[in-house]
Amino acid sequence: MNNWKIPKEMENKIRERDFECVYCGIKFTNKVISTWEHIINDETIISYDNIALCCRPCNSSKSSRKLSEWISRPYCKNKNINIETVADVIKQALKRGW
Repeated sequence: MNNWKIPKEMENKIRERDFECVYCGIKFTNKVISTWEHIINDETIISYDNIALCCRPCNSSKSSRKLSEWISRPYCKNKNINIETVADVIKQALKRGW
């Protein structure tokens, strides 16, 4: 189990699903490191729908903001991050009002 208490099986499934940042779409490489993202900013919610992988700049920008608020901020506008461009797991979260 990792520092976020994500079970190994779930971690493996998320890594298969999220091979690029769920927000900006940049592919993870040796230079672009993935970070764990709790879509709802509550690290006790360990679910496939709440945990994703994103790049450090997106994770830093989102910080503890609510997803639906963050996506309208200048950072997202400048990077062309919106409901149409994000990964499916994020589209679903936005549809739920997260």
